[in-house]
Amino acid sequence: MSSSKDVRDWMFRRLMFEAEADQFRSAGIRVGADESGTERSLLDETLDPFSVDLRNEGLRMTRLYALLYCFENSVRSLIRERLEEGHGRSWWADKAPKKIKEAAESRQKEARSTSWLEGQKQDVLGFVDFGHLADLITNNWDDFADLVPTQHWLKQRFDEIEKARNFIAHNRLLQPGEFQRVEMYIADWNRQVGL
Repeated sequence: MSSSKDVRDWMFRRLMFEAEADQFRSAGIRVGADESGTERSLLDETLDPFSVDLRNEGLRMTRLYALLYCFENSVRSLIRERLEEGHGRSWWADKAPKKIKEAAESRQKEARSTSWLEGQKQDVLGFVDFGHLADLITNNWDDFADLVPTQHWLKQRFDEIEKARNFIAHNRLLQPGEFQRVEMYIADWNRQVGL
């Protein structure tokens, strides 16, 4: 059993480490493990069996996948924050349209009961189709009108992003100009919502 002196000593060492680590960080020195090097090494090892051309295409698409992943999940967070702020924790029951609610809850139930995957299954908003995210916003327009210029603007961008998203989800290669268009639409959204 630890004595209070042991706990105090541990806390003091921890505080000293944090103070020194902050000094190193402010001097531009990295503190802690470099996960990016490890991730890169694991990626190289995982992709090794495939041809160089295929690996290069995959790596180009990685950037766009990461962008879409961050975009889609930031939209989910914005919807949750805005609707919870305006309507409380029961916003899903009260504000999600019946069609969206039924589809998402059905997918969530199936994932919980039949999937071997251990990923996130608690948040029903994670089971809403990308195309329905715009519908959640337009169906609750008063909660988002201060962020988004018009419903038409929203639908147009989300429809275009969804086309690219689905293309990528089925492992098809996009052209550089198409990368730029997706990046432009997401940058437009980010400016509008203040990211």
